[in-house]
Amino acid sequence: MKCIYNFGIYCYKQLVALAGMRNAKARKLTQGQKGIFDYLSRKADPQGGYLWIHASSLGEFEQGRPLIEAIRKARPETRILLTFFSPSGYEVRKNYEGADLVCYLPFDLPGNVKRFLDLTRPTEAIFIKYEFWANYLNELKRREIPTYIISAIFRPNQIFFRFYGGYFRRILRNFTHLYIQNEQSRQLLAGIGITNVSVVGDTRFDRVSDIRRSAKELPLIERFAQGKKVLIAGSSWPKDEEFLIDYFNRRDDIKLILAPHEIHESHLLFIESLLKRPALRYTRATEAEVTACDCLIVDCFGLLSSIYRYGTLAYVGGGFGAGIHNIAEAAVYDLPVIFGPNHQRFKEAHELIACGGGFAIASSEEFDTTADRLLDNPEALATASHNAGHYISSHTGATRLILKDLFGIEA
Repeated sequence: MKCIYNFGIYCYKQLVALAGMRNAKARKLTQGQKGIFDYLSRKADPQGGYLWIHASSLGEFEQGRPLIEAIRKARPETRILLTFFSPSGYEVRKNYEGADLVCYLPFDLPGNVKRFLDLTRPTEAIFIKYEFWANYLNELKRREIPTYIISAIFRPNQIFFRFYGGYFRRILRNFTHLYIQNEQSRQLLAGIGITNVSVVGDTRFDRVSDIRRSAKELPLIERFAQGKKVLIAGSSWPKDEEFLIDYFNRRDDIKLILAPHEIHESHLLFIESLLKRPALRYTRATEAEVTACDCLIVDCFGLLSSIYRYGTLAYVGGGFGAGIHNIAEAAVYDLPVIFGPNHQRFKEAHELIACGGGFAIASSEEFDTTADRLLDNPEALATASHNAGHYISSHTGATRLILKDLFGIEA
């Protein structure tokens, strides 16, 4: 099985390189991989001693960020190596000041693994949520480097729990300890003989709470909202935008802030072609102009997590595609959150629905009905708002538990 696994990783590497001829993300990954060992040869301390933290992409980084920054604050002498696999994480956080070294993670091939660990010589390794690279985990175990995973969540359909998943079950045994999100994950792991686990919750809730506390003041957005009912659509895709804008066009009593997932010019023009009410792009708006428009298109990154504070109701995109984006980022501001049908993999979506702070829709008609019920019924809106905010506040604390157990740090 090991040979099959290594062959699969090698083929994946070649496919990424081939895809890079046409796909910008794949091209960035291929280019980034080429420079890893040169970067580490120049920048890494030959004595090693790094705390290695790996996040697959930007979402996982944000999930682990409270832990990184708490460690840095409590133990500033700790040297941190931060790695990413996806360009979406590395390109945004390659200059992150909370780490001493930031680079891509080399493909999980035996030669790469040994060279990477020889150059960095980590004393401990922490993986965030979903990363289970066999060669890395096997070699860390062989070198007796304590290895942990945080905010992990497991589901019955994962390969670890299938009859043919023996090789991958053995990979899990390389972890010194697993800090997991829920009781179901603990039971699944216990069923395959893995008991070195702690149920501590999800550090993502700590991160969104931190973001709320440090949210930016945005005078332009505040002027735009002016006490009106504001629907905020975050990380939207064309499928979302078609029915969102149609609804907005028919509701002249609400305003819309649209923060699309992609902000290239052709997509912005597509959005503008659907609008029948006055609209402006954020980067072109002034405080004098913004009061006269009904829709604000956020054509830049980095503001959405602060923009939610000015809303009445949130819609988070992705649910009609690969999966919903970050709904906790909106709910932390006491915003009821509507999202599409592809939310099965997201525990927080199920739990927000169960507590009455989140609402899943499968069609434009269901969106209209749900949005009308909340926007036209102050009591229903107030209840849903309370439920959303309370859900987030009641699930914080995972970072504190991990810090205390793993490092003896009282946060």
